Amino acid sequence: MPKTQTFQVDLHGVVDLFAHHLYSSPRVFLRELLQNSVDAITARRQIEPGCPATVRLTPTAEGGLKVSDSGIGLTADEAKELLATIGRSSKKTEDLEAVRVDYLGQFGIGLLSSFMVAEQIEMYARSARDPSAAPILWRGSADGTYTLETISLDEFAAATGSPDPGTMASLRPRHDQEHWLNADTVQALAIDFGGLLPLDVSMQVRLDDGETLWHRLTETVPWRVEYGSNTERDEALSNYCARVFGFHPLAHFDLSVPLVGLDGVAFVLPIATSPAAPNAHRVYLKRMLVGAQVPGVLPPWAFFVRCVIDSTALRPTASREMLYDDDVLLATREALGRSVRDWMVDVLNAETQFRRQFIRTHHLAIRSLALHDDDMLDLAASVLPFETTLGTMTLTEFVEDQGGIRYTSTVEDFRRVASVARAQGLGIVNAGFVYDADVMTRLQTHRPDWTIRALVASDMEQTLTMLEPEEELDCLDYLLAAGNSLQELDCELLLRHFEPAALPALFITDPDIEHQRALRQTRDDVGGLWGGLLDDFSEASNKRRLVLNYDNPAVQALVAATDAEVQDAGTKSLYITAQLLAGEPLRPNDARLMNEALSALLRRTVK
Repeated sequence: MPKTQTFQVDLHGVVDLFAHHLYSSPRVFLRELLQNSVDAITARRQIEPGCPATVRLTPTAEGGLKVSDSGIGLTADEAKELLATIGRSSKKTEDLEAVRVDYLGQFGIGLLSSFMVAEQIEMYARSARDPSAAPILWRGSADGTYTLETISLDEFAAATGSPDPGTMASLRPRHDQEHWLNADTVQALAIDFGGLLPLDVSMQVRLDDGETLWHRLTETVPWRVEYGSNTERDEALSNYCARVFGFHPLAHFDLSVPLVGLDGVAFVLPIATSPAAPNAHRVYLKRMLVGAQVPGVLPPWAFFVRCVIDSTALRPTASREMLYDDDVLLATREALGRSVRDWMVDVLNAETQFRRQFIRTHHLAIRSLALHDDDMLDLAASVLPFETTLGTMTLTEFVEDQGGIRYTSTVEDFRRVASVARAQGLGIVNAGFVYDADVMTRLQTHRPDWTIRALVASDMEQTLTMLEPEEELDCLDYLLAAGNSLQELDCELLLRHFEPAALPALFITDPDIEHQRALRQTRDDVGGLWGGLLDDFSEASNKRRLVLNYDNPAVQALVAATDAEVQDAGTKSLYITAQLLAGEPLRPNDARLMNEALSALLRRTVK
């Protein structure tokens, strides 16, 4: 009988480390076993280039799993050395990274990770490096004990089904983890983790009549397949994208970074997405899946793309579920970003139906990149449609028509002045959407030949027609009375002629005015010494303007009214109307004001 020995580690502690601190899920046990098999086959190919390259997954009648490979195998001495590695490699996470330089996995780590789902593991191995050495049987238990013994070739062949060199690990499930060794689960995990491996990974399938067959789970890397035509390739990659990402792409293009042995394909999302959405990608290392949601592969502005890549040189973290954020990844991210950028430039430079569709769907991505790239900034100015008071047009078209650009930095500011500016023929660009104001700021520096500035209150006031002197005299009493009623609202009252006549009132403000208004509000709230200090920054005359349209019948009736309470209530009602037309929210104080004005008007009506 072989002597029972004890692991030189706290196995329960190590399994807890793997399950709760290193790996995101016990599901990675199969990836670790596949990695061991791939590394074993890689090692055997160094001495036998033409050796078989097979991994066999066999569900057992007891609900367990057998994983066999045609790799290098082990001798008893090698097994003892590798079992000692378990003790070293399981001490801390940093050590786990150090042992994974030349190969995908590491024997001790893969073996221990299986205890997350297995109560007992039996490993049979026969060495291809030393065929004369006796095969071995290693049997480990979740209680922290194991045995290691040599067996005869007949015993090895009876257990594995073949006398050929290789390794077979047989897992007996833990009481609470049986579902991980279910045949359907194992097949799904094997396809997910190892579906692109450059060897034959097959699973035994039992038919209804009791017969068994081997079902191959691996396929050729889709973007490396030689297709009969571009159309056939496009369709195949579109279907592949739908399978792994859940959508058919708007477009796709190849990726390549030879420096890190990387190739792959980028898929353009078919619908618009938020810049804040997770920008994660499917990453393979030597054709073994690292993760299906790996961040940091592309620059943040490339949020409209999902990619699948395979590399031979990127460095995974200890868990092998993410990439180590080092200089290699940084250089790779920059290179992939250039590929995405170049593809976008090619698309935007060609006048096609697809360009219009791409702009309509992913204009935010164009704007985002324009903040970092001068060439894209020029393209954005020439192809992106902007809302203006003259209609929808590009910035280049707007400059050609107006000689420069005046813009509002918020949608509310644009809505406040749009109808009047449109009627007066004043061109204003709505730069209130995401990235637009930043694009304008960049263009001010990048295109000094363009006159670009934010809209200020004086721009609007210049388009409005002053009242004639006799009209001003007729309105003087009203202006004095109504002006006093608006003092509490921190607003000046003006009377002007402007189109459209149906618009009774207009709010005029700009960012500077709003800034001064906020300062005054803070000064009043704080008071005392600190409030006095804010007086140095405040300009008393810098207030919002409520401009009443003297061409509007309702305004003329209000001015002509002889009842002071009616005039006061009517003026405050127009103030609220102008706010709502400008798209501003109705604040509690505004609601109170509206109710008071309505009540006053109703009282006069019922008299």
